[in-house]
Amino acid sequence: MRSHLLNETTADLYRRSVTQGVERVAAKLAGTQRPHTGISVDELAPVINGIDLDKPLADPAAALDELEDVYLRDAVYFHHPRYLGHLNCPVVIPAVLGEAVLSAVNSSLDTWDQSIGGTLIERRLIDWTARRIGLGPAADGIFTSGGSQSNFHALLLARDEACRVLMQSAMADGHELTKAELLPKLRIFTSEASHFSVKKSAAMLGLGYEAVIAVPVDRNRRMDTSLLALELEACVAQGLFPMAVVATAGTTDFGSIDPLPEIAELAAEHSAWMHVDAAYGCGLLVSPTRRHLLDGIEHADSVTVDYHKSFFQPVSSSAMLVRDRDTLKHATYHADYLNTRRMAEERIPNQVDKSIQTTRRFDALKLWMTLRVMGADGVGSLFDEVVDLAAAGYEIIAADPRFEVVVRPQISTLVFRYVPEDGAGIRADLIDEANLHARKALFASGEAVVAGTKVDGDQYLKFTLLNPQTTTADIEAVLDLLAAHAAQFLGESLAVHR
Repeated sequence: MRSHLLNETTADLYRRSVTQGVERVAAKLAGTQRPHTGISVDELAPVINGIDLDKPLADPAAALDELEDVYLRDAVYFHHPRYLGHLNCPVVIPAVLGEAVLSAVNSSLDTWDQSIGGTLIERRLIDWTARRIGLGPAADGIFTSGGSQSNFHALLLARDEACRVLMQSAMADGHELTKAELLPKLRIFTSEASHFSVKKSAAMLGLGYEAVIAVPVDRNRRMDTSLLALELEACVAQGLFPMAVVATAGTTDFGSIDPLPEIAELAAEHSAWMHVDAAYGCGLLVSPTRRHLLDGIEHADSVTVDYHKSFFQPVSSSAMLVRDRDTLKHATYHADYLNTRRMAEERIPNQVDKSIQTTRRFDALKLWMTLRVMGADGVGSLFDEVVDLAAAGYEIIAADPRFEVVVRPQISTLVFRYVPEDGAGIRADLIDEANLHARKALFASGEAVVAGTKVDGDQYLKFTLLNPQTTTADIEAVLDLLAAHAAQFLGESLAVHR
């Protein structure tokens, strides 16, 4: 079995095996006619469950043949122009090259003695991103597994920083407060359109879901700062502590960007940590034309960025950045076998000192290769293309009498729903069911993939546009497919109810 270990004696086998895999994937990409095959769980599960994992195939080519049947044939291919579903982007080739390199070398980014150059490359990219944001000379950060982890990490720092400040203030007044006493009094403010990871983070941090105050949004689905001001004042009046305000730069459903300058001012007024979840909107950091949409982000205490959304990177590639590197110490733990205090004193750069993970992939290499080959403007121009496409898509849907669209997009998401032209007498619940059916039927056909969500309790459809290869003709074609599925459902349902 040593023949399968990657080392100096098996380099040729490694080259042949990986080449075979690359050729298979390249063939699939070149021949893909639709986003996926439409296969169901009931069809595929027995095939996978029937494989005896205790009887290996031994030959990589045979394993690839099998993989064709259990994965490659039926995978969802995000590079297809009619994948309009979730926040999944097609990936750029330099990043895929970086993925191949990092997987083979297999550096672990927790300590310097496991990564060497990898540590310095990751730190360089954190510095580069912090400068793009405008966080200042004391900024720092760490790569993470994704936006949810980044948001959790940021709120952990916000919680412990709030506790530190409040306990010090109480001590100065001759009182003593413990963290256990403070936790039930901490509150997090975020818009009702923000990511669910904010509430999950609050629960995991011992604050509970009820610690999150959902601030209503305006008609453009941005946080209403006048209502935020009232909620903050009410919090203080009740003897509670505003721990953090979470602004969103690119909500998952609408791509809306909260008014960052106004939120920064209110957070500062109440000594609350300001976190900006820019997991989606971070592509604007490299946009040649739209960087101004993130004005105010430079005031944040922490920022989430997901390069695997709007930088066209393979999953996973995310980071959490902070204005003050000292706050990262709230997540520091020194283990005698790994990262002793002596190492910190000797200025040995162990990334685990900043991370809530220990073993961690060298995901930063993908972004490094992308920037070194394409440059920041190259990535930003791709993101600009999809934002332009969303603007054109909005006009198409708004002019189509079969659909209603919720809001003009700031980035690249369109939320809309089918409404029959002669639907005045049709029950609202049937229209909801028609939209839900249209999405499911379209997915089952394999012709296209769209997402769905609820707006004010009603069922809506969603285009998440992250592929520069998608055209307005694709949008129009998918709208026709959705309308046909919805109309057929309503026709059959109304016939039954007559």
